[in-house]
Amino acid sequence: MLRCLFVVCLLIFATNGFAQQPNISQKDSSKVSQDSIKKTEFLKNIGNGYLPFNYFNLDLRYLMKFNQFEGFRTGLGGITNNRFSERYRVNGYLVYGFKDKRYKYSVGGGFRVNEASNTWINLSYTDDLQETGSSNFLTDKRFFTFFEPRLLNIDLFHRHITKSVGLQHNISSHLLTETQLATSKINPTYLYNFVLDNRSYNTFDLSTAKVSLQWSPFSRFDIKEGTIEETKNGYPKFTLQLTQGFKSILSSDFNFSKLDFRTIHQFNHKNESKTNLTLVAGIAGGETPLTHLYHAYPNNITKETILQRFSVAGLNSFETMYFNEFFSDKFSTLQVKHSFKPFKISEWFKPQLVLISRYAVGTMRSMERHQGIQFNTLEKLYSESGFEINKLLLGFGVSFAYRYGAYHLPEIGDNIAFKFTFNISL
Repeated sequence: MLRCLFVVCLLIFATNGFAQQPNISQKDSSKVSQDSIKKTEFLKNIGNGYLPFNYFNLDLRYLMKFNQFEGFRTGLGGITNNRFSERYRVNGYLVYGFKDKRYKYSVGGGFRVNEASNTWINLSYTDDLQETGSSNFLTDKRFFTFFEPRLLNIDLFHRHITKSVGLQHNISSHLLTETQLATSKINPTYLYNFVLDNRSYNTFDLSTAKVSLQWSPFSRFDIKEGTIEETKNGYPKFTLQLTQGFKSILSSDFNFSKLDFRTIHQFNHKNESKTNLTLVAGIAGGETPLTHLYHAYPNNITKETILQRFSVAGLNSFETMYFNEFFSDKFSTLQVKHSFKPFKISEWFKPQLVLISRYAVGTMRSMERHQGIQFNTLEKLYSESGFEINKLLLGFGVSFAYRYGAYHLPEIGDNIAFKFTFNISL
């Protein structure tokens, strides 16, 4: 009896609700439109890794991470939004590593000097860790995933305390620039000495200037709410960055130069498959310590068996290359990915096959300067190929890669990488 009464009440409620719906739409169409705009803005923030609040957007990147040096790393961070101010912003984070038992933090802010060109002057103070041999472009867009696969296995970090001032400017909608002046105190967390002019440095100070340009000639841009937004992702894209280190300026120890380049191209085929090519190159000259040289995006941990090395595959990393195996002062990598049209087995099960080949080459001058750490060089071509089957279950898939050519290892199993893939992003 109670069940029948519940069904009747439910039907009356539903009928009444649907009967009144046209009037609600007519009366509150403006409210519905505003709610739709708010929902779109909310999803956009979440997709960029932010949880928006009234005047402040919480940065989801700092909630939880894991690496071999810090163990679990957790904290809070964020940035003020346009409700706080359209001309000023404040950002920062505070995190704690449970394995190294240290706090890391950054505080900063900026102010806009020209709205039409989206020109900002930014200031920051950072006390944190950075992976040795990594090289980032200032103009890179923010990219958010639930976790960063390579980060799980990284163990070679250097601590840096960096003060910086930067200028962010759009020369045109297709050409973005960012310039940064910075001073850093560098302290490797591992045994390392940089030998120069009969002097050994295990910590050092650097004063640097960076200029980064990102050119997207085939993308389409629109002005939304006073800012330039990319509405069509066109290819190819080009990024160039120059770094200059100055000795004796603000107690800096070394003179060195770096030039980094990246181009990304994508071919879209008629059968809904696509081919991606990514070329990355870098050259460092002068008195450059290992912390600011190049690895080739390795993502394989040094353990005995394939199953012990089973982890999560990166997005653009060499899955069979072991961490800290190679370093270079000149290097280039080429990655070719061909993604087939997803197999529509059902509405919810659409796995996708991706074929991948990666190549790397590099050189290293004056290896004797870098003491306390053992590594190899990449004078010969490094090669690996394999495949991924993505989106098998809840965004997870599997990958297989095989190392061959000049750097093929004697034991067959040491050349194989078998891993998870994870391809969900907000």
